Amino acid sequence: MKFKLRQLEAFQAVAKTGSVTRAAKTLGISQPATSRLLSDFSKTVAIDLFRREGGVLIPTSEARYLLSEVGRVFDSLQHLEELNRDLTDRTAGHLRIACLPGFATTLLPELLAEFLKERPGVSLTLEPDRPERILEWMIGEQYDCGITDEFTGHPAVEHTNVPIKTACVLPKGHRLAELDCLSPLDLKDERFIHARRDSPFYTRLSNTFADYGVLMNTWVEVRQFSTACIMVGQGQGVTIVSALDAEQYRNSNIEIRRFEPEIHHWLSILKPASGSRSLLSLDFVDTFMDSLSPYISETKDRL
Repeated sequence: MKFKLRQLEAFQAVAKTGSVTRAAKTLGISQPATSRLLSDFSKTVAIDLFRREGGVLIPTSEARYLLSEVGRVFDSLQHLEELNRDLTDRTAGHLRIACLPGFATTLLPELLAEFLKERPGVSLTLEPDRPERILEWMIGEQYDCGITDEFTGHPAVEHTNVPIKTACVLPKGHRLAELDCLSPLDLKDERFIHARRDSPFYTRLSNTFADYGVLMNTWVEVRQFSTACIMVGQGQGVTIVSALDAEQYRNSNIEIRRFEPEIHHWLSILKPASGSRSLLSLDFVDTFMDSLSPYISETKDRL
């Protein structure tokens, strides 16, 4: 059977008003058009829809059963309309984000709380993991976007690389806190907490020290900048990290100072190359980029 939506509307309107004339006014069409819709629907279902009692059209028992189902159809259509409106307005849907572990405990919780506050119909999955795992998820289109670092490319993944300023982090009250800006020469005698030796950021940092004729006094090697900031806050050495990470720990017994010459930590935002672009995920990326604006370097360099 093939029903037309307008036939269902006519059927429901006649049942509610008890009259083809009144139903026609409700639907905003002519009486003959309403009669034709009702007749066509009756032929389609092959049952008598109404009986006349005292000039009023009364649904038959079979028609009453149909009416309950027709009501569900219109309820579902209304729900679809509301859902479509919510999706268009970015107030409903599901957002899947993969990120480095540090982001899941510092910047993103507050940022996402504000993001969701304006979108009460949106649900969220936030999954922190290593860069290698994030790349696997992006290739498999398991997440809408990924936040990682130093991404150099993959044919199945689109990416945007963002140069983030770096900063020197000292324990509270450190003797070098008197200076507004620090160089490798100032830090030559300090014990360093630094990124993994196999990371591009460590290579840039150690090369910068070498350019000044200073051998970096390496002490603790860590995977995450957040770990370095926490250890510095406990009085254990100094570090140079992303200014974004340093800011998250500003109130954790540390001092933050500018470091020159300027080097960058490259943050990468990933999206599956062949996946659909939901308006919701695009909104999140815009919101995330806005949150980075104070920390983005104006460098012309590229990875």
